[in-house]
Amino acid sequence: MRRATEASSRSKKTNTLRSLFGTPQRQRPGLLSHWYAWPAVIVGLIFTLGPIGVIIAFSFMSRPESGGGVVFKFSTDAYESLLFSRDFSNVVSFDWRYVQVLGTSLWQALLTTAVCIALSFPIALWMSLKKPRVQQMLVLAVTIPFWTNELVRTYAWMLILNQNGPINGLLRLLGFGSQQLLYTQSASVIGLIYTFLPFAILPMYSTMSGFDFRLVEAAYDLGAHKLTVMRRIILRAARPGIMSGISLCFIPAFGAYLQPVLLGGGRVLMVGNLIASEFSEARNWPLGASLSTAILAITLIGMAIATYMGGRASRRAGITI
Repeated sequence: MRRATEASSRSKKTNTLRSLFGTPQRQRPGLLSHWYAWPAVIVGLIFTLGPIGVIIAFSFMSRPESGGGVVFKFSTDAYESLLFSRDFSNVVSFDWRYVQVLGTSLWQALLTTAVCIALSFPIALWMSLKKPRVQQMLVLAVTIPFWTNELVRTYAWMLILNQNGPINGLLRLLGFGSQQLLYTQSASVIGLIYTFLPFAILPMYSTMSGFDFRLVEAAYDLGAHKLTVMRRIILRAARPGIMSGISLCFIPAFGAYLQPVLLGGGRVLMVGNLIASEFSEARNWPLGASLSTAILAITLIGMAIATYMGGRASRRAGITI
């Protein structure tokens, strides 16, 4: 009787553990229940959504009378400061300064994304036409910039674009004289394009490497023109990679900080520089947090559009993602 009771107790404990860490359905050997993934999920949520939640909360706090930090008192003054300003007579008027900074950041991000996509498509198409071993070497060549710190690469562009750099040296040899290339908006865009070009090449190549080019040959056999083949077959198959490249280039370029500071010389004020200035120099944490929240909202909208367009392009191309 005692042995039966002990066996029943052990059976209940086993069933309890199975109910907590198992599933009612029979699993394949070697697979674990989804409960084992929860610790990693919780840690991931804490370290991803946690900082975002702090920034959003700070954006609705009040600014102290002196110093940095926030006063834990609900206020929307930071968001009002993004669009409106008050003069000494307490008259409220629309303020274009922060809107212009957002517009400059948006323009540079769009320009960077457009140039990266335009350059990466023929590169990815050329890579996908090579032999498998050559493709591996080309992918390795594309990823080589990631082996070096971004700060070092940006400093290298400063040496290339300065007055004594190779570009100005070539211009002097051609008789054009030295040009102001560094500390300009063009230098900032060049740095952004160089930084994010691999992020456009890799997803586009990943899409094109699985493309069956016999479809192109079949289209030519049926009398299709080159432009028709490019537009209706190759571009359609590359749409998922194009949409992935757009999201991977636009989102980080919109909030870029390093290239506008080093290559633009601080003359190109982008939203990333403005946020850093509000937190460090102006010590207006609520305003900096509100700018960060605005970037987050714009980024989420862009990601939603890119995800929708990418899924739609994949369905049209016959690819399941």
